[in-house]
Amino acid sequence: MSAIATLKRTVPVAAAVLALSVASAFAQEKKEQHPTSEAEIKYQAGGSPLAAVDMYQDINPKAPPMTKAEFDKARQIYFERCAGCHGVLRKGATGKPLTPNITLERGTEYLKVFIKYGSPAGMPNWGTSGDLSDAEVDLMARYVQQTPPTPPEFGMAEMKATWKVIVPPDKRPTKKMNKYNLDNIFSTTLRDTGEVMLIDGDTKKVINIVKTGYAVHISRTSASGRYLLVIGRDAKINMIDLWMEKPDNVAEIRTGLEARSVETSKFKGYEDKYAIAGSYWPPQFVIMKGDTLEPLKIVATRGMTVDTQEYHPEPRVAAIVASHFKPEFVVNVKETGKILMVNYKDIDNLQMTEIPTARFLHDGGWDSTHRYVLMAANQSNKIAIVDAKEGKKVAIVEVDKIPHPGRGANFVHPKCGPVWATGHLGSEKIAFIGTDPVKNKQHAWKVCEMVDGQGGGNLFIKTHPKSTNLWVDTPLNPDPKVHRSIAVFNIKDLKAGFKVLPIFEWAGIKGEAAGRVVQPEYNKAGDEVWFSIWSAKNQESAIVVVDDKTLKLKTVIRDPKLITPTGHFNLYNTQHDVY
Repeated sequence: MSAIATLKRTVPVAAAVLALSVASAFAQEKKEQHPTSEAEIKYQAGGSPLAAVDMYQDINPKAPPMTKAEFDKARQIYFERCAGCHGVLRKGATGKPLTPNITLERGTEYLKVFIKYGSPAGMPNWGTSGDLSDAEVDLMARYVQQTPPTPPEFGMAEMKATWKVIVPPDKRPTKKMNKYNLDNIFSTTLRDTGEVMLIDGDTKKVINIVKTGYAVHISRTSASGRYLLVIGRDAKINMIDLWMEKPDNVAEIRTGLEARSVETSKFKGYEDKYAIAGSYWPPQFVIMKGDTLEPLKIVATRGMTVDTQEYHPEPRVAAIVASHFKPEFVVNVKETGKILMVNYKDIDNLQMTEIPTARFLHDGGWDSTHRYVLMAANQSNKIAIVDAKEGKKVAIVEVDKIPHPGRGANFVHPKCGPVWATGHLGSEKIAFIGTDPVKNKQHAWKVCEMVDGQGGGNLFIKTHPKSTNLWVDTPLNPDPKVHRSIAVFNIKDLKAGFKVLPIFEWAGIKGEAAGRVVQPEYNKAGDEVWFSIWSAKNQESAIVVVDDKTLKLKTVIRDPKLITPTGHFNLYNTQHDVY
């Protein structure tokens, strides 16, 4: 046998052996290991706006050489695919640290196999999946041995440089100037165009398409119902005045370089007085004036983790909700695992209660009484529960793999009484947690039941006080039959299982389309459920409206400008935390 033939046979074997050793070296403890699903990869590896931010290249003499062009290309790949798990500074988040003291010791060839083949601890197989070419794998193996570039900070001066009051408060309408039913408007994110589409829920007609930041993550209605605040992943906030003849922007600001959350003050006497936004980078939140978005106070979230008590340099701010019991914002600090109760009564002498829960806090919402807030620590597979009235941790509840409730869903369970529900990104399970410590004490703060949905890849779960249905989406499931449909349960008979409704088929979309069905959302009356059909920006998308009682198609909303619709929010339900 020739030397070349021998090499051809032995190199794949050697690579496979090396892949196993690399996977073992980088794996977490055995009890934590699990195969990485396609749904998790899509969720964790979402692109970051930091991919386009210029950063300083610190040439490390011990690292493999890289040109400036190579460094910039690798940096872009890292922020588009890797930063969500390993962190902006590569110090580790849901993924392991990739700092030079670790990566230089491993070496380029070792890292190439790790990146190409992945690991059982959760590292995707970027090379064998076809997401990265061999040349890009080599590029990334060299990049992670360099000194991590640090994005610029974003303080008061930078915020004020982006702050615009388009229509000052004294120039705005003194009364509602349109005939829209503001309680039944839907704000729909047009992810890839950097816009939100305002749709009249009564007539199903488009009211306006408003320019915003990129990939709006959430829409929040102010306490009075007059203003709509939206925040893009690029940390741009837009304030829309719903009283205008055609609702449109009246103020805007950027509060960082990457963000996910915005909220307004809701406690009696403070309605619309303040707004708050949290950033992924820099790790901080800012309190602003509620009518102009003028930044008033910035608070950093860098600090110690709740478990190992180690310093973390980039604890990202995830979900924020406004308390109904005190003048407080409830702020999730992701990597350190802390829930902050931020009292805005006197922001010059700001008081915060720090509640230790579990790491990787992400999203969540209120129970039906609005007293208890339930937050998913997604990569820890836990739900943290806090009593907003007492300002204390109530419980940490173990659920299944990667809970992702959105705001969750509240209803009265046949056996357990009032419950709050979450689906899971990493499994088909749906967990019901008891929330009544008075009349149903034996079920309170426990998983009282867990049922199976269609599969993993769930992002949102929803019901309504006037409904007997529970809707569970699966937009990140790799099976088109699953991500193009919706599962609906009868909450009075959960053991009967779910019905599957062919939402994508009902949309009547012709031609190729991804057709991911995402975020069930009720109208104010609770008799309609809206779904986004999320396709690529060069494919047709739609919104499908279903009758909640008959489970029949009611209407399909089409528009050439309905490009990549994802989240959509009914303004009344958002204003009053109805879910």
